[in-house]
Formats: sequence, structure tokens, C-alpha cells
Amino acid sequence: MHVTPAVLARGVRVVLSGNVILRGIDLSVNDGEVVALLGANGSGKSTLVRALVGAVPIESGEVELLGKPLGGAVDWSRIGYVPQRVSAATGVPTTAGEVVTSGLLHGHRLRPPRHARRLVLDALELVGLTHHLDRPVRELSGGQQQRVLIARALVRDPALLVLDEPVAGVDLPSQEAFATTLGALTARGRTVLVVLHELGAIAPLVQRAVVLRHGAVVHDGAPPTPAREHGDPDHDHVHPHDPDEAFADTGVAGLRWEP
Repeated sequence: MHVTPAVLARGVRVVLSGNVILRGIDLSVNDGEVVALLGANGSGKSTLVRALVGAVPIESGEVELLGKPLGGAVDWSRIGYVPQRVSAATGVPTTAGEVVTSGLLHGHRLRPPRHARRLVLDALELVGLTHHLDRPVRELSGGQQQRVLIARALVRDPALLVLDEPVAGVDLPSQEAFATTLGALTARGRTVLVVLHELGAIAPLVQRAVVLRHGAVVHDGAPPTPAREHGDPDHDHVHPHDPDEAFADTGVAGLRWEP
């Protein structure tokens, strides 16, 4: 019986500013699978996931998400995407709950549903931050801010979750909380494609690894064994990011739940 992959890419080539970033990538992620996208800085990992969700143009090739060609036919309400943190937080005192609520707004929905508060609390519980519901995001650590963004993607209970470096530059408790969250998602049968610099705490949950080098796939199969220092339980899997780079483009200022 033919099974439609949750993610299917064929011959994806991306050229940005005259530079070839992706060189004919083929990728398939099956329904319910947890796949890690690995590679050194500059290998094309982030560009690939951005191309998969339509955030960067594809010069050639094709992408299907949940069985539909990339574009308007895709049911985006069933897909959660968490990009890398790329811009500074705004000066607006937005709370964690408001950020997560914004994940319920899509398409023609301009107001959150009446049961939004319950959905938001459930999503924050998944990432271990229920007690920060009404706290301004500026008061949270970088790792906590990233977990809020993951909750924002989870609030719609997506069938497919795409995460770009979710634990880069965050503290160890947030890395462990992410591993717990991912475990809960796998137990629900959700499909996860996650970009990582290294597997770290989530290694036991990853079923398959795809490794990129210079914009091409060089490995697709069992997760590679980490280098000795990365496999050491005392290794700190933290890489530099500005801890305040999180919420500039979320568009959540002044959100309130519908009474």
C-alpha cells in the first residue's frame, strides 16, 4: 500500500545572491518519523527547511507537504514551523501566553477561538512553562523564549513540526525540556523534522539522520555516532545566539483571548 510522506522533496536546488546553496536535494520524511537534519555551519540545513516551508524560493525541483504541492494547497494549520531566532525582541510587553495565542491566528482567522486559553495552557505545559503564562517574554531566558516559540508552533496540534536549531544557544534545562517535549510528541505519533548542530539529549528519539555537506546529502540513515566530546554526558551543547533574538516578527502585540 502506498503511503504518502509527510515531507517529500525532489531535486531541490536553491540559489541565493548568485550562490548555489542547495544542489538537487532529495528528502522524504514519513508520517510519524523523527528525522534530524545535521551538518556543519554553512552546509545548507537552515536553507533547506526554509525552502521546504516556502520561506526561500526554489530554483528547480519540487516539494510536497502532507501530500500537497508547496503553496496554497497545503493545509498550513497542520504544520508548525519554528525558525532560528534572527531579530531582537520588540519593546512591547508581550506575554508568553499572547505569543502562544498568536499561533492560533492563520488564514482568515483574526481572533483566537473561545477555547484558546485551554489550548495555550496545554501547549505551554508541553514545554514546561505553564507558570509563565502571563509573564512578559523579555523577562524569560533565551532558552525559555525558544520554548515559548515551540509552544506557539504546538498550539494548533500540528501533524508536522519543523524546527530549525531549537536548542542552539539555550541553557541545559531548556535542552532537557525540549527533549521531554519531543518525547511527548513522538508518543502522539507526530512527524518531526529538526535541524541540529548535534543530537545531544534528543539522540534516543531520533529515528533517522540526514547529513548535509556543501548543499548536498552525504548521509541518510542511522544517526551517526557523535564525536567523543559531544557524546560525553558533561558536554555543554550550547552554541552562541543572542538570547534576546526571538519575537520581533510574531505580530502578537495586544493579543487577548476572546471572552
